[in-house]
Amino acid sequence: MLRRMYDWCVAAAYRPAAKWILGTVSFAESSFFPIPPDAMLIPMSLARPDRAYSYAFLCTWTSVAGGVLGYAIGALLYDSVGQWLISAYGLGAEADAFKEYYAKWGALIILLKGLTPIPYKLVTITSGFAGYNLLLFVLFSVITRGARFYVLAFLLHRYGDRARSIIEERLGMWATIAAVLLVVGIVGALYLL
Repeated sequence: MLRRMYDWCVAAAYRPAAKWILGTVSFAESSFFPIPPDAMLIPMSLARPDRAYSYAFLCTWTSVAGGVLGYAIGALLYDSVGQWLISAYGLGAEADAFKEYYAKWGALIILLKGLTPIPYKLVTITSGFAGYNLLLFVLFSVITRGARFYVLAFLLHRYGDRARSIIEERLGMWATIAAVLLVVGIVGALYLL
């Protein structure tokens, strides 16, 4: 199954709708979807290293746009949808403490958590819930998400062929590492909030 999904992502890089698919995943991940865009960005950039930077640009801006939706969920719908999403990750009780941290450390929280495997939707929804300045939220989101995706693009563009053979040789191992990082991120969010 993992190989089929990887092959599908690689093949998607050659389809006309590739950017639409990647942009949709990136947008959705920032507000409600559980799978990060890296799951598509990496195979697509390995298949087309010449497009790695355009994929990073797309992921950055669609992620920030999705982040604004997440912010709106937190600001306008926290009592229903936002609270449900936060609770789905087991962080309901921590949301109030997280809100207090925003008064002091909002910029640092957005910048650091946007780079980590901690689900970004937690930052976006809580930023809206905490009433963090929307313009600053967007600015810091562009910086942190851009840094994350452009570093990946640089590495995949520069080492694309070698990275592709290494990843394809041991796809299961790399998928396991990615899953562990995601779980560590979620667990980290539980204990760092």
